[in-house]
Amino acid sequence: MSDIAVLGAGHTGPIIARMGVETGHHVSLSASGDPQKIALITQVLVPGAEPRWGAEAVRDAKIVVLAMPLHAFQKLDPALFEGKLVIDIMNYWPPTDGDQPLFDVAGRGSSEIVAEGLAGATVVKTLNHIGYHDMDDRRRPAGAPDRLAMGVAGDDPAAVARVAALVDSFGYEPIVFDSLAAGRDFEPGSPVFGALMTPAEFLAALVPAQRAA
Repeated sequence: MSDIAVLGAGHTGPIIARMGVETGHHVSLSASGDPQKIALITQVLVPGAEPRWGAEAVRDAKIVVLAMPLHAFQKLDPALFEGKLVIDIMNYWPPTDGDQPLFDVAGRGSSEIVAEGLAGATVVKTLNHIGYHDMDDRRRPAGAPDRLAMGVAGDDPAAVARVAALVDSFGYEPIVFDSLAAGRDFEPGSPVFGALMTPAEFLAALVPAQRAA
């Protein structure tokens, strides 16, 4: 199984880290500083994960999950991500993040901007449109009638397939899109953002939005 580094120990990061551990991956969890500060959080919320310095976790990981506040992205060293598969779960939402000129670009999704900033990495957008409070509770096995859809968008087909398999193992039905730009449709303000939808409901909600675009 892959080594996964989750950068961000707030609401969603520990949930994703726990899903990684439960599906057999070696998972590191990092915050913005000394890993000892999140040692207790990790032990309680993500038993089996390892709290680490962010740079060390990224260096050793095959998959890096960006689960930090969006403003912290600009502090990352792009060189650390060279050759990495990056899952971007961040959202640009001014009511909570404040105005951020880097991401306040009409017609651009936040993950497209992340990909430009991490030019040596392969970025896939997913796990961003279901709230953290539902993320763990609503996991279901494949074939369950109430299994929820999870959008997966990226420009690299092999990377998207790999992330879709991970999402599937976590308990969600991956709905794959073949461009990172399509991830705009999962972001705040879209009809699927914050909604709990089956695959059919998810696709039905997105088609009118895509036609309007």
